[in-house]
Amino acid sequence: MYDSGGAGSLHVGVIMDGNGRWAESRGMTRLSGHARGARRVTEIVRACPELGVTHLTLYAFSTENWRRPLAEVEGLMRIFRTYIASKTERLAERDVKVRFIGMRHRIPPSLGRLMAEMEVRTANCRGLQLSIAIDYGGRDEVTRAVRALARQVAAGELSPEDIDDDEIAAALDTRPLPDPDLVIRTSGERRVSNFLLWQAVYSEYDFPETPWPDFTVARFAEAIDRFRARERRFGATRTVPLAAGE
Repeated sequence: MYDSGGAGSLHVGVIMDGNGRWAESRGMTRLSGHARGARRVTEIVRACPELGVTHLTLYAFSTENWRRPLAEVEGLMRIFRTYIASKTERLAERDVKVRFIGMRHRIPPSLGRLMAEMEVRTANCRGLQLSIAIDYGGRDEVTRAVRALARQVAAGELSPEDIDDDEIAAALDTRPLPDPDLVIRTSGERRVSNFLLWQAVYSEYDFPETPWPDFTVARFAEAIDRFRARERRFGATRTVPLAAGE
């Protein structure tokens, strides 16, 4: 259940926070900050293979983000469309496989079609596994998974006694992915904001003060270095080797 994906695998989740505040502090529109953040995504994705990151999951738009002003939501949808339309071929050429997690029924149809086309175009790629969370919320994801399992029980396809961690994980949006090793939230906020609630149970967290538009590849690498310096025990106690003669 808490498999990190095998030797040499590193799954990083990123809550890309601070775009709007970054822009407002510079007298710019919030959408200008989101556009700048989209450019930062391109740089981070390109750097992942060199940094040993095999899986990258980006929190782009939460289930709660629909509550933002309509103009900002519509602007974000335009930014998503522009990014996907302009990056699909480039990502395929870089052997990046893209999947979108979250719900889709509230996504504008034009954006939904582009998302599906990007997934199909990159389906056979074997390099970086890039997941983009749009209209995603951890609680919503678990709720949908529980409903799916309940339907299987009602249909006689699954016994309640057989529902365990693996069955639940297999019903989640992230079912093909290993659990994240590291979750980064930029801009100094120290909360998880409904991101990968089930999957990140044993993830390490990093909360850099830097807002996402200023979160360079160098800062990303620093966060990964901090992660690699930590000891992960997954609930066990650390075994301290005895000194000679003890």
